[in-house]
Amino acid sequence: MLEFDELRQLIAELKNGMATLQEALSINQTTDEIAELEIKAQEPDFWTDAAAAQKTQTRIRHLQKRVDQFSRLRHQLEDLEVLCELGDEAEDAKIAEEVREGLDKTRTLYENMRLETLFTGELDENNAILTLHAGAGGTEAQDWAEMLYRMYLRWADAHDFEVKQLDLLDGDEAGIKSVSFMVIGEYAYGYLKAEMGVHRLVRISPFDASGRRHTSFASLEVMPELDDSIEIDIRSEDLRVDTYRSSGAGGQHVNKTESAIRLTHLPTGVVVSCQSERSQVQNRETAMGMLKARLYALAKAAQMDRIEDLKGNQMDIAWGSQIRSYVFCPYTMVKDHRTGYETTAVDSVMDGDLDGFINAWLSGMKLEK
Repeated sequence: MLEFDELRQLIAELKNGMATLQEALSINQTTDEIAELEIKAQEPDFWTDAAAAQKTQTRIRHLQKRVDQFSRLRHQLEDLEVLCELGDEAEDAKIAEEVREGLDKTRTLYENMRLETLFTGELDENNAILTLHAGAGGTEAQDWAEMLYRMYLRWADAHDFEVKQLDLLDGDEAGIKSVSFMVIGEYAYGYLKAEMGVHRLVRISPFDASGRRHTSFASLEVMPELDDSIEIDIRSEDLRVDTYRSSGAGGQHVNKTESAIRLTHLPTGVVVSCQSERSQVQNRETAMGMLKARLYALAKAAQMDRIEDLKGNQMDIAWGSQIRSYVFCPYTMVKDHRTGYETTAVDSVMDGDLDGFINAWLSGMKLEK
């Protein structure tokens, strides 16, 4: 049957790509590293340094997951190839449909693994700290910031990432003025660094009784969470610490004590806040982690070694600086101005369907290197 000839061709194309993928993911070297780490984990003094041991165990799990995914992908292709031959011999159209559905799922897994090969940054595997700020425009911009926050929560949920809200400042009437949150999971930063920049909205404002079209802006900052292997020296005399009462949900203890922390790094003007934890000590620890991530990101961007030489760059949340436009009226379209990738499925995007934009950006970055 001609349909099975087409399916064979599709399977063959994926199998050819598997060889390239195996090399790009260093599957053979990864298997060797797992074996070496497992031998190390059996040594009597392995747990003497608990932190180092935990890091090794995490590394083993991460590498094993990559190998298992590749193995599952290879077996799925082999099974589909056998099923395709059986269906062709029986001239069974139902089997052809089953093979086609299986190929769609296998291709999705293949593309997800291929995307891992684009994560070449030293911190791409880390958790990500995101901060959204509403631009000028009052309630309209603050509502837009909240819409973006919901969008990223939906994206994280769809990809099995955990989200921890760190700080939130409500809008005057609706929406939010700013929110900081951590996305926890493998390659969270690798994925989400593509989203950093100014996001522009065009729509008929629900807050305008005249039904006029409004343009709103919100900025998103994305930073990697740093582990102890990266040292950022922050002098106590360069730090101003303010405490205040937490806002929003959190129980009587959170709202009645000054447990929230705001840190200001005086040389750069960088400000971070945290109110997610019950205790001031915990909030200060989290805020310090956020501050170190901000300063590290600034240092990398400026290619400087000394934090004292840095000045915080303020993003202009306005016309001409947007990375992406979301148009709800007079037509529907979301377009990324860096890659040219666009879609008319605005509702899907606002529900967290960002993979097309992220993949296009990552692929473009890979080509530039």
